[in-house]
Amino acid sequence: MKDFAGSIGNRIFVLLLAGIVVAIVATTWLASNERKSSLRELRFQHLAERIEQIVQAVDNIPANQRPIVLQAAANFGFEAKMVDDMNDAVGVNASTSPLIEILQTRLGSERKIAVQRETECASPRREDGRAEAPRRETCRVVYVSLHDQSLMRLRLHQPGEPPIMRGRGGQGGPYGLQYIALFLILIALLAYLVASMATRPIRKLAQAAAELGRDIDHPPLPETGPTEIRQAAHAFNAMQARIRRQIQHRTHMLAAITHDLQTPLTRLRLRLEKVTDKELQQRLIDDLAVMHGMVREGLDLARSMDSSEKIQALDIDSLLDSVCADAADAGQDVTLQGSTRAFVMAQPGALRRCLTNLLDNACKYGQLARVSIALEQQRVAIRIRDQGPGIPEAELESVFDPFYRLEVSRSRDTGGTGLGLTIALNIAENHHGQVTLRNLPEGGLEVLLVLPVMQAGKARAG
Repeated sequence: MKDFAGSIGNRIFVLLLAGIVVAIVATTWLASNERKSSLRELRFQHLAERIEQIVQAVDNIPANQRPIVLQAAANFGFEAKMVDDMNDAVGVNASTSPLIEILQTRLGSERKIAVQRETECASPRREDGRAEAPRRETCRVVYVSLHDQSLMRLRLHQPGEPPIMRGRGGQGGPYGLQYIALFLILIALLAYLVASMATRPIRKLAQAAAELGRDIDHPPLPETGPTEIRQAAHAFNAMQARIRRQIQHRTHMLAAITHDLQTPLTRLRLRLEKVTDKELQQRLIDDLAVMHGMVREGLDLARSMDSSEKIQALDIDSLLDSVCADAADAGQDVTLQGSTRAFVMAQPGALRRCLTNLLDNACKYGQLARVSIALEQQRVAIRIRDQGPGIPEAELESVFDPFYRLEVSRSRDTGGTGLGLTIALNIAENHHGQVTLRNLPEGGLEVLLVLPVMQAGKARAG
């Protein structure tokens, strides 16, 4: 759930869907209330019209003829009779129905009018004695005074809709639920399309940033779409161009320095051969070798941050086996265990340099290298262990800094420029991997190189 809410596209989708649903529910509720009020008003007007007709018919005839007219009113849905008082229409049974105001407007405000609360009536029976199809009916009792102050009681049947019709047309029926479900699906699709359109440029920008870390010469983003997206794409392309120029200038500068230094260093080496003091000669030659190493590794450091080498699918087992075999042929104590049968997308030369640096460090400072490879959670994990004294915990991160060396070398007879681990880390990060160090409880240091596995579809395409 946390991952779902962490996506800006999902957040936009949920907010749009929730906002639209709330707006629809609110407007539907208001429209339903308005519809109920309108229907209620029409019903009261219809009732008032029927009552007005019967009252006018009875009001204009003599009192002795009124029972005949009242009996005929039953054919029009009335149960009418003359009564002495309206005691049963007051107190708890009294109703403040708007029907009273409508009747007073139609019949005159001088008449006495009272309405009893609406009650449910039993379904009428047909002539054969059987009940009609079940339907809800309500009865309303109205008292109206005539012009001679006599009192007439009207009992009106108000038939409701049959249950089947209510199920089809009402909001609670099965058809209503289907309409609501269809409506919500359409709204969800609309919200999803809007969220996708809003986040697509952001996803493209994120993908371009990821590709930039792997290939500085990746084609620029198309500067299309809304104004804000075009501005972001233009700024990203300009940044990529500046970074590419800076890397090229730095690499060319280091290469030029390395090339230009080769000639004077070679001349120095030839002139050192003429030094008669053998001890001084050897010290100068050693210093010269250190200078050669620093120049060479400085250029390697620049190349480790250069992603111009072509990326391709590599069998990581074969590459690691080749690197370990080369180290063993060079006289280093290196063994390899495990296999993954996995492929990784990598720059072959750069990844080989990364593995070589890690093996050289293990053999130089820890006498040997025990290498293992395994597949862990769709990632290749390469572990290199040695038997050296390890690294102080406070300096496990600092050793990745360029030219950083421990105060006390793990071997007094060997040393380096402090660039080996920096180069290895740069190459690993260019491949979306990571290099970590930890001291083993039994002694020695473990270097863990983690690389993402290439997907099966890409492996088949490669």
